[in-house]
Amino acid sequence: MRLIQLSRDSIAFPSPEGALREPNGLLALGGDLSPARLLMAYQRGIFPWFSPGDPILWWSPDPRAVLYPEQFHLSRSMKRFHSRSPYRVTLNHAFQDVIAGCAQERDEGTWITPDIIDAYQRLHELGYAHSIEVWEDQSLVGGMYGVIQGALFCGESMFSRRVNASKTALLMFCRHFAHHGGRLIDCQVLNSHTASLGAKEIPRRDYLRHLADFRTENLISHCWVPQTLSYS
Repeated sequence: MRLIQLSRDSIAFPSPEGALREPNGLLALGGDLSPARLLMAYQRGIFPWFSPGDPILWWSPDPRAVLYPEQFHLSRSMKRFHSRSPYRVTLNHAFQDVIAGCAQERDEGTWITPDIIDAYQRLHELGYAHSIEVWEDQSLVGGMYGVIQGALFCGESMFSRRVNASKTALLMFCRHFAHHGGRLIDCQVLNSHTASLGAKEIPRRDYLRHLADFRTENLISHCWVPQTLSYS
């Protein structure tokens, strides 16, 4: 297996099955962040992830972390918090602010560069990228964003400036997404935070099969219309 150099003249990707085992899932480098290339990547189970100053790197890890929206784990403490939550949750009200928040709220630095922000903002304007916002009064205190593939949502990043804000974003999104026919949330790589909320690992081949099945399914209309999901 070897790392593939992408051409700027073609948006084609190699098979995800050819990704490296170490580092896990690294498949290709180069290309660009045009909407056409990004959408082609997501259609094939591939996503960009790279540090500032590095070339664009493309990944398809094995195993893959996923969350079935109906399996969101609502702990007893979170259930108590949610019953008296001070937060209001909206959908597609402030995409640019959410992705900027995801870029800023990282002690270890961020891969969400200005180029990434511009690229996903273009996807949002085209109707492919969506955000969930968590508000305390008029202040944005948490949220998440990702890219839709039919009934599969490819989660990209989340942030939290107040207790349980990102958990609230994911909880309300899972309920909304499942209600409108959503089948699966891609969490990319498992971490302790997403694992505590119900995410689990599945083989890449199973993820790619789900992607092929779900990306052609249609959600109930008005799923992505800007709206309020919950009131404080």
